[in-house]
Amino acid sequence: MEKTYDPHNLEKRWYQTWEERGYFAPAADADSQNPYCIMIPPPNVTGSLHMGHAFQDTIMDALIRYHRMKGDKTLWQAGSDHAGIATQMVVERLINAEGKTRHDYGREKFLEKVWEWKAQSGGTITSQLRRMGASLDWEHERFTMDEGLSDAVKEVFVRLFEEGLIYRGKRLVNWDPKLHTAVSDLEVLSEEENGFLWHMRYPLTNGQGHLVVATTRPETMLGDCAVAVHPGDERYTHLLGEFVELPLTGRRIPIIADDYVDPEFGTGCVKITPAHDFNDYQVWLRHRDEKAIAEQPHGGLINVFTIDAAIRDHEADEKHIIPADFIGLDRFDARKKVVADLQSQDLLEKIDDHKLMVPRGDRSGSVIEPFLTDQWYVKVEPLAKPAIEAVESGKIRFVPDNWKNTYYEWMRNIEDWCISRQIWWGHRIPAWYDSDGNIYVGRSEAEVREKHQLAEDYPLRQDEDVLDTWFSSALWPFSTLGWPEQTERVKTFYPTSVLVTGFDIIFFWVARMIMMGLKFMDDVPFKEVYVHGLVRDSHGDKMSKSKGNVLDPIDLIDGIDLEALVSKRTSGMMQPQLAKKIEKATRKEFPDGIPSFGTDALRFTFASQATTGRDIKFDMGRIEGYRNFCNKLWNAARYVLMNTEQHDCGQSGGELELSMADRWILSRLQSTIATVTEATEGYRFDHAAKAIYEFTWNEYCDWYLELSKPVLTSDSASEAAKRGTRHTLVTVLETLLRLAHPIMPYITEEIWQRVAPLAGARGETIMTQPFPVRDDSLTDSAAVAEMEWVMQFILGIRKIKGEMNIAPSKPLPVLLQNADTEDQARLTRNRHYLDFLARLESASLLASDEEPPESAMALVGGMKLLIPMAGLIDKEAELARLEKELGKLKGNITRLEGKLNNPKFVDKAPEAVVQKERDKLASEIAALEKLEQQFKKIQAL
Repeated sequence: MEKTYDPHNLEKRWYQTWEERGYFAPAADADSQNPYCIMIPPPNVTGSLHMGHAFQDTIMDALIRYHRMKGDKTLWQAGSDHAGIATQMVVERLINAEGKTRHDYGREKFLEKVWEWKAQSGGTITSQLRRMGASLDWEHERFTMDEGLSDAVKEVFVRLFEEGLIYRGKRLVNWDPKLHTAVSDLEVLSEEENGFLWHMRYPLTNGQGHLVVATTRPETMLGDCAVAVHPGDERYTHLLGEFVELPLTGRRIPIIADDYVDPEFGTGCVKITPAHDFNDYQVWLRHRDEKAIAEQPHGGLINVFTIDAAIRDHEADEKHIIPADFIGLDRFDARKKVVADLQSQDLLEKIDDHKLMVPRGDRSGSVIEPFLTDQWYVKVEPLAKPAIEAVESGKIRFVPDNWKNTYYEWMRNIEDWCISRQIWWGHRIPAWYDSDGNIYVGRSEAEVREKHQLAEDYPLRQDEDVLDTWFSSALWPFSTLGWPEQTERVKTFYPTSVLVTGFDIIFFWVARMIMMGLKFMDDVPFKEVYVHGLVRDSHGDKMSKSKGNVLDPIDLIDGIDLEALVSKRTSGMMQPQLAKKIEKATRKEFPDGIPSFGTDALRFTFASQATTGRDIKFDMGRIEGYRNFCNKLWNAARYVLMNTEQHDCGQSGGELELSMADRWILSRLQSTIATVTEATEGYRFDHAAKAIYEFTWNEYCDWYLELSKPVLTSDSASEAAKRGTRHTLVTVLETLLRLAHPIMPYITEEIWQRVAPLAGARGETIMTQPFPVRDDSLTDSAAVAEMEWVMQFILGIRKIKGEMNIAPSKPLPVLLQNADTEDQARLTRNRHYLDFLARLESASLLASDEEPPESAMALVGGMKLLIPMAGLIDKEAELARLEKELGKLKGNITRLEGKLNNPKFVDKAPEAVVQKERDKLASEIAALEKLEQQFKKIQAL
């Protein structure tokens, strides 16, 4: 093995080998009665790997590798999503740079450009997944727009339509005026912004004054159909049934009562604009049959805007709805004119500063409009009922369990799902119209003509819209396996085993997969849903480009220098001040750039923080620590190989004599196997990682490797004893590598290839080796208890040497007081370990009533370890040294206390900085107390 662990060469080499040899495909000889399948949440074809992906994919790959090693017929289904709006925007930007638009190309030519882009540039994230070591079945990779999945989408659409579960209707949607399409709630980002609250006077038509309504959007008042008050608000009870004149329009609108109104907010009067507010729309639904509303133009449902969010014109006989001088104005220009006209007519009472949540499209950045438009919908209530029952009955289990309550809350208040989008890239809706507006739905135009007996020359045009991306991804668990054909993959792997996902798409994806799976497969799509938290920065803040705190997992794997990191983080920042702020923060946090950590260290960091459901604070210190852990494992393997290669390790027979240390480490290994197995089965990857780390570092490396040296280097040890220790060295290491492989695939494979032959293991790759199983016959509580005694003894001696500033290598005499017969027997049996690791010069027993010389003491159970101090240290010199250290600590404490008692620092510095200083103070005080105790000990000698 190379002297230094260098992950990059071995990672690239091993992934290529694994993929080329087909190890990621479900094993043909695996037990088909025990299949295990995970569907990857399909990443956007436009996307690149971010920390959330890397965390999620680490968890999935650990589960897949674990079950593959258990012998299950294991599939991790690969694939990507066509990402309708995101992909279309990427390609539109490319052709915009040529001075063209998609309309210059036309639909067919534009879609050809999209497919060209997908072929050339759409695989970034899949190559990055490979860098993460993801053992996906790439041979059967799917894409939501491939031919098979497109057939599945058409099949589902047609069947749902024929059952009356898909319909076309006019309702409010989230409308992006820049992209000219409806968007899902997930594509709307609402953030608090500074705005205004305009208080407008609506004159009563009875001439007895006016009502004051407050709004953040005065331009929508042009579409008001009523003013609502709370039914219990006595201020307005006498006005119910009366009318106000809608300013600027001349229309009369009624005063109505509805529980939606909060009488404590503003004046308790709310303008109702059903075509431009989701809540107002619900109020309108409750009152639309009332005469005063029903007789208004369009039944009170007045759409003020065009698709560009400009004030729209109406039919010729309806021009009185909106004043002519507003027609064509952009919504924000219309807002200014409404306010100005109200002021000129003395109808504006006041304007207040007001913070409000502004919804913006995540792709366009444009302010989203609630917009009344014709769209295609899925009637979801009939689908939701069995989906709720599936979780209630336990057929689907959420981990952590509390997420089922979030699921229930949404499913029990579910609304019909808008599935149409006004873009070109996506699954085109399989519906055709004739010149009379009749709708025909079918899998193809030919099927429509045959089914409805329409002549070949009968004019039909296909619907221009495409389906919401979530529609095709809702079919992902079965469409990727070949449905609607009943393929062997469908029969074997559906329902899948577990879905690993973030909480933010429980509604958008998880719930819809459950509904569609139950509807079309008559079974749940997965048995468990493991819901993980968000990956945040070390301060707990959400990672975002505008904050400049985004970490790229590939940068953590490969490393990146400071200038490249600054350039990466500030590129695309439109605001120079923000770019400067991000650059400054980056240079402060990473003055030397980001070093290379390798994939295994990153994966182990994620696993170590994968508690159930909680968000992760990603700390660079932890990944550095786990890179050191990789080094530790590598160096341990080098030690083992140097002491076992070219030697008899007992694999070919011969007597094996296991020492107490051999029996101890084998016993501790069984406990670790049990802990890791239970933790992995329970999705507690943090517990699994902790158990692997502590066993590897603390027990195997720090203790057992050292305990093996007295045997291997001793002239008096028998060949059987040496063979037993060499056998234990390789057996434990080989087992440990299999135990750690699901989390750390690369380093374990590289080392296993060297160690496996020595341990008697056979096979081409660690990937297909059996996952370790606890062997109770190797559990040895007596050996564990004895080695605990040995380690306490050694640590006691080392502690005394450290406290007394005695060189670790200096042999010392030790006196044992209160040693019972078991202590004495253990001393005899383990003297070779104690002499070698504690550097004993001699060990003598003292009677319990015998007065010892001036000594330093440590306890091992009830036994005292005494080291006589005479001649070991220069008492005066040591006290002088300690006094100097005490003075330094007291000075640090005084300085820190002064800083923390300064209000200017405590009140103005970030909380994280203040807490860091508090932690320093606590550490210095603890060190002072310890040093003072040591000073008193030496003073008493």
